[in-house]
Amino acid sequence: MAGDDDIPTVNVRLWRADAIVLYDWLASTDLNTVPITHPAQKQALTDLWSRFEWAADDDVMGCSPEEIAAAREEVAKDMGW
Repeated sequence: MAGDDDIPTVNVRLWRADAIVLYDWLASTDLNTVPITHPAQKQALTDLWSRFEWAADDDVMGCSPEEIAAAREEVAKDMGW
């Protein structure tokens, strides 16, 4: 089995507010209820959540409810739809 260093990766830069909103949603969502068309989609969401836990540490995971609310407002203000 290949080690993690052998697996091709992609770096994605996120606005901190987006990361907070996504992490909070992933942490509070039952992924068994998210509509998917292939099991790999659920696994990819699980992998994304685990990467947030590993990479974002307390900067995203340790946000207070007030910080989460502020991040939601910031992300939603320029949606335009």
